[in-house]
Amino acid sequence: MPAAQSVPDFFAPFSAVIVTGGSSGIGEGFIKATAKLNPKLRIFNLSRSLPRVTLEKERLRHLPADLATAAGQDAALAALEQALAADGGTGQILLINNSGFGSYGPFPEPGLEENLRMADLNMRAPLLLTARLLPLLLARGGAVVNISSIAAFQPTPLMSLYGATKAFVLNWSLGLWQDLRDSRVHVLCVCPGPTTTNFFRAAGFLESPAPSWLGQTTEQVVEESLRALARRKPLVVCGWMNKIQVALSGRIPKALVAVLARQSLEKARARPLARQKARQAADPEPVTAPK
Repeated sequence: MPAAQSVPDFFAPFSAVIVTGGSSGIGEGFIKATAKLNPKLRIFNLSRSLPRVTLEKERLRHLPADLATAAGQDAALAALEQALAADGGTGQILLINNSGFGSYGPFPEPGLEENLRMADLNMRAPLLLTARLLPLLLARGGAVVNISSIAAFQPTPLMSLYGATKAFVLNWSLGLWQDLRDSRVHVLCVCPGPTTTNFFRAAGFLESPAPSWLGQTTEQVVEESLRALARRKPLVVCGWMNKIQVALSGRIPKALVAVLARQSLEKARARPLARQKARQAADPEPVTAPK
């Protein structure tokens, strides 16, 4: 296995970065960080929305994509393969499978179709992208970074499918790392905890269920991920408190972890709802007289 390198040295031979879900959050953080590391990098973003990052058009190519459907994945891959061919780069490639979402409620809430979209985005999309791009990665060298979660290490009642999809990403990534161990492609699985993104609001929370001291910024997650990548690690759990939580949950019977996780999530969602009701009761919206 190649020796560990500094992050700038690691990125020197790369010419292309492919990010899914780079319009905000952790994906956006990867675009910003990699663009600074190597000014020659071409960055390709696959997401529904335009990235908020300001870069020259020749450096950042946005490919509109709905990766939560099979048709959208096929269309995005066709556009990406065409863009890579037109780019003409020959350096190494970094694929960052970042797109994903979760939802709150007992299965099958908020509906079967939404759960199938989650399964397609969180599992099928990274599987398909990696498989289709793997021949190019093997030929040019590079790395695959799969964004999982600390939810991968335990059952997550009330977000049961989300946790299961992230467990798939974790185990598939580690298996893929070994499958490719004798190749020029390295695989890293990133498991962040609560992060300052819009994930929890999209999942149905008014705010992050984790206390502020437990969460991380997207910049911290990206920085830790890039260091782990340069050191050729196969797995990184971001944040020392999250490392402790993962270690402890692994020592408790899974059934008990599921009970405790449900209680924790119920309380976490109830607290901001109670605060919102209290604020509304104390300061109701003024009634505007008709004109």
